[in-house]
Amino acid sequence: LGFVGTVNRGWDVAKYLLQHCEYGFTVNVPLDVALAPNFLLATHFDGQPLTPDHGYPLRGVVGHIPGADHKTPYLWKGGKWLRGLEFLARDRLGFWEQAGYHNEADVWKEERFAYG
Repeated sequence: LGFVGTVNRGWDVAKYLLQHCEYGFTVNVPLDVALAPNFLLATHFDGQPLTPDHGYPLRGVVGHIPGADHKTPYLWKGGKWLRGLEFLARDRLGFWEQAGYHNEADVWKEERFAYG
């Protein structure tokens, strides 16, 4: 896993995380979502290493924790086949958002598409 860009500007500058995935796919999330307890960087599922179909060697996963008050975006906000993480001061749309998917992607608000 590589870190893209420079981080010597200080962590207080970073507000977003851009996940760089295989084949040039990217996934963006606010840094507060990536640092919440319901966001995981997973290498295994149910005690077994992830398979290539499910994001081997590393994937981001955003889940729901019952009773917790964390943002819960749709699953596409967790990148499969992660190759690098880029910390950004400004948001940059990921692959799916550039294709018309909602940038916030809140499950509970059913924010699937950026347009009506």
